[in-house]
Amino acid sequence: MTVFLALVLLAVILGLIGAVVKGLGYLLAIGIVVFVLALALLFTRSRRR
Repeated sequence: MTVFLALVLLAVILGLIGAVVKGLGYLLAIGIVVFVLALALLFTRSRRR
């Protein structure tokens, strides 16, 4: 669960920086990808139990 929360926090930070700073839109895209990966990680871990 700690890894999931760390990935979500990283995704939010990258997304905010990418949305606010002009020319760093790729950080927003990376933030979205990290968020999707975090959700996939959470889903796969919860299905194992």
